[in-house]
Amino acid sequence: MDLASGFIESFLLALIPLFVAMEPIGVIPVYHAMTRGMDARQKRVVLFYSILTAAAITIAFLMVGRAVFLALGITISDFQIAGGLILLSIAIVDIVHTARGYLNVLATPGVGIVPIGTPLIAGPAALTTLLMLSDLYGFTVTLSALLVNLFVVWATFLLSEKIIDYIGENGALGISKVISLLLAAIAVMMIRRGVESLL
Repeated sequence: MDLASGFIESFLLALIPLFVAMEPIGVIPVYHAMTRGMDARQKRVVLFYSILTAAAITIAFLMVGRAVFLALGITISDFQIAGGLILLSIAIVDIVHTARGYLNVLATPGVGIVPIGTPLIAGPAALTTLLMLSDLYGFTVTLSALLVNLFVVWATFLLSEKIIDYIGENGALGISKVISLLLAAIAVMMIRRGVESLL
């Protein structure tokens, strides 16, 4: 009984910071804007690729990330800068070429891989948190917390239409108009943190 209660306590302690790092609620407007012009089948494909990509990257990173980074000489800072540059390029293109305020993304499953799967879901914050939690609570607890968070992300994205509908069209339009600027700010933050860590 003590072993079970200890696992549950560690699980909850790992679940919460990982949820904050993955931030599914904050990604809803981005996901909705990027899939706005897609039909139901395309959205299902994007959702599938998003979760598959995020799961593959986070689980692989949890298992061998530290060793691979060490072997290749890659640091978390390098990953932060690379992810930030990807997001910044998307934001700049959208700000320059989009008049309505919605992200101008081609309706292809590729957006599920980049940037939704990574770096938005499986980003530097999530990967860094995984390494920290693995050191604190062990592989099994961290993997369990990760799988639950991935399910939460999947459910949140699946219900994103209803969430946006609840907010309303004007609310959705208002959110969409600041997405590009928000993405740019997030990208700059990621690049800044990467540079600060390198320095």
